[in-house]
Amino acid sequence: MNATRRTFLISSVGMASALAVSRTAFADAPKVSETDPTASALGYKADGTTVDKAKFPRYAAGEACGNCSLFQGKPTDAFGGCLMFSGKQVSSKGWCNAYNKKA
Repeated sequence: MNATRRTFLISSVGMASALAVSRTAFADAPKVSETDPTASALGYKADGTTVDKAKFPRYAAGEACGNCSLFQGKPTDAFGGCLMFSGKQVSSKGWCNAYNKKA
């Protein structure tokens, strides 16, 4: 086995381990509260159907954290990470003004 292949295998194993550890650690992360300052600024609601459509006209029916490109969990996960809320989980049924539909 040459050095390049060995380096690749070692780095692949290391990345897989890091991802497994981070996913496990993230499962224990706190959930975002609607009163969190960032959540308030973005109009985050744990239940997207309760969004004030007059205040957030961008909201459209069917938009939810679970189908947002910023959501770090699987669409079927009840909660998952979000790039907007570092180290915290959002409800997959939630919504905020940073919503960006997954491609």
